[in-house]
Amino acid sequence: MNQQLIQRAAEDILRSKKTIAFTGAGISVESGIPDFRSAEGLWQKYDPEEYAHIHAFYSDPDKVWLMLKDMFTLVMTAKPNPAHIGLAELERMGLLSSVITQNVDGLHQAAGSRNVIEFHGSHRTLSCLKCSTTTDGTSLKIEDLPARCPRCSSLLKPDVVFFGEPIPPKAQAYSFKESKSCRAVLVIGTSAIVYPAASIPIMAKEEGATVIEINMESTPLTGQISDYLISGSAGKIIPAIVEEVRRQR
Repeated sequence: MNQQLIQRAAEDILRSKKTIAFTGAGISVESGIPDFRSAEGLWQKYDPEEYAHIHAFYSDPDKVWLMLKDMFTLVMTAKPNPAHIGLAELERMGLLSSVITQNVDGLHQAAGSRNVIEFHGSHRTLSCLKCSTTTDGTSLKIEDLPARCPRCSSLLKPDVVFFGEPIPPKAQAYSFKESKSCRAVLVIGTSAIVYPAASIPIMAKEEGATVIEINMESTPLTGQISDYLISGSAGKIIPAIVEEVRRQR
């Protein structure tokens, strides 16, 4: 871990009038949720076109729920790691305006973050595509799945964004507003290849924000959009930045 870059990140956060975080699958890997695209991820077991497209859910929801049950099993047992907790701490200190996340696991909220924008939806609620009834997913157990609508008995769909579905309009509008008005953005654990989410740090950069990238490896943002990359585990880097912010404050 590069201590000079940790110090630089702390200085940038303290100097910034408004800082946001943009997180991807990499921040939750240390909580036991593999990146869907990784060797251990869901897309190795389930073809996303066959299981994660909205048309697949409409045509064969029972089949899609095989994949969803695996996803719920991972998410329901996961706990926030030090990276999630560190971001919540920065928010409590008044130094982080919002967390925009591509993840659907709810771990930012579980860690204590209050202003979380879920760009790709959340597993914590499920909706009926026939009668629009919404059900609280956090009240369900694995044995309750696949879940049926209490009103019309149709199979429920988690409120996560499937391929072929639009980004929730409010989440997209708020995310873009935050990215255009921030002065610094922490880009954590995202491959930066899934659009429109990947445009968030680019928008911030275009408005003159400092882009601080935290990742295990370089991405399309590295050396192009990000001002610098702190290589390594977010679970170690974020707490180190928080500690350095406390020291400099």
